[in-house]
Amino acid sequence: MEVLVLLAARAGEVVSREELLAAVWAGSVVGDDALTQAVIKLRRALGDDARTPAYIETIAKRGYRLVAPVRWAPEPPAPPEVPLTRHRRRPLRLVGLALAALVAAAAGLYFARPERAAPGPELPPPPAVDVAALAGLPTVTVRPFEALGEAAPDYLARGIAADLATDLARLGALRVISASQGPGVRGAARYVVSGSVQRGPERIRINVWLVEAGTGRQLWSERYERPLRDLFALQAEIVERLVQALPLQLSEAERRRAAARHTRNLEAYDLFLRAYAARITRQFEDNLQARALYRQAIALDPTFARAYAGLAMSYADEHRYQWSGDGEGALSQAMALARTAMQIDAGVREVHYALAYVHMQRRLPAEAIRHLKRAVELDPSYADAYAYLGAVYVYSGQPAKALPLLRYGMRLNPDAGYLYYMSLGEAYFFLGETEQALLNLNEALARNPASLETRLFLAAAQAAAGQTEAARWEAEEIRMLAPGFSLPDWLETSPLTDARQKRRVVELLRGYGL
Repeated sequence: MEVLVLLAARAGEVVSREELLAAVWAGSVVGDDALTQAVIKLRRALGDDARTPAYIETIAKRGYRLVAPVRWAPEPPAPPEVPLTRHRRRPLRLVGLALAALVAAAAGLYFARPERAAPGPELPPPPAVDVAALAGLPTVTVRPFEALGEAAPDYLARGIAADLATDLARLGALRVISASQGPGVRGAARYVVSGSVQRGPERIRINVWLVEAGTGRQLWSERYERPLRDLFALQAEIVERLVQALPLQLSEAERRRAAARHTRNLEAYDLFLRAYAARITRQFEDNLQARALYRQAIALDPTFARAYAGLAMSYADEHRYQWSGDGEGALSQAMALARTAMQIDAGVREVHYALAYVHMQRRLPAEAIRHLKRAVELDPSYADAYAYLGAVYVYSGQPAKALPLLRYGMRLNPDAGYLYYMSLGEAYFFLGETEQALLNLNEALARNPASLETRLFLAAAQAAAGQTEAARWEAEEIRMLAPGFSLPDWLETSPLTDARQKRRVVELLRGYGL
């Protein structure tokens, strides 16, 4: 509906795919397929033909245009402004999506649920998490830096800010809270770092500000302008100055560790950032692009452990999402690359995350847990590692153990991505807490409408709740996103290792055409 309203507001004009994605899916990581499927559904609802359109015309390599005449009703309410918020997605079909609005209000209720599932196989215990301890440590958020000028791509500005957050997170004397995209970030951390990046052909300018969140008082700011070749030395200098400005007492070893860089090759670093931006969409074509970029980065710097880890993840995703006929070969390649990254530098958190991800595709949860625990030892603020630890316990039949880990990850990352909510929804689903499962799975879907796993568990939870029509519609969405979808085939490469959990999903979805 949001796509249709936006096209109607600009009837007769070409609206680019980029504009539509940015407006309708603001703040979500989705591929072009989400927009394509929305247009397909609109055409089906309107009885339109893509070859001879009476409503929505495709403009090759540009976007879409509403060609039907548009007449606004007398004294209509103003058309919604863009960008539209993600929480108003998918109106009409599922009245239950009103639950998504309750996510913030129900945050305090997420994690106090009794365990009803039988214990799964023996696994290493999860790391201890203490949410109260966060209040006793200085907390800092590094917001995404703003890219100024056409020569400074967004991925470079985001990458510089992300690396700065990673460097600070290595310090045991503070915790880094991941940046939210909304204005509420100031309530999450005591200090906020923000900045801008302007890149020229041979020089780069970076402005950095440190603000006390509670008062808005600026504690420190600096403008840096250096030759582009000195970017890494500049990043190390910014870290050192921030450490001096924050109320921290650090050893010399911690200072050196915070300023350590993963590559000294600027071109390899640029390629790595572009590869990461492509891979996280989890789309086949983007994955191939990311793989090529990672290989180029490695060719420039054969000791770039994070690039090897990213390349390993791209092959593990090929197995997980069944993008080729040789999934086992892709998984073997992923393990070889992850081990190479480990041999290069075992002190990089992303290397252990990649090894954990590959081990879960091989259905070795104990090994995955071992590497994730090492990742959070290296970086106690690594929210994604805590969240993935929670997912591993869910997949392995021990969902109750996942709840405190996911809660802690969400505290470290207030703008948690869809995977956090999906894992939380799955945990509640297997614990028999259907209402909480629906709440979180709907929130995950609002953040990534193209996630098949989220839709599968949402359909299963709806079936468990007796919401038959909603489950049928969700199954139809799955078939549209993945024509020929087969649940048994999907389970072949799913990281679910608990046979009882698999049976429950299959039994609930029986009769829905999957």
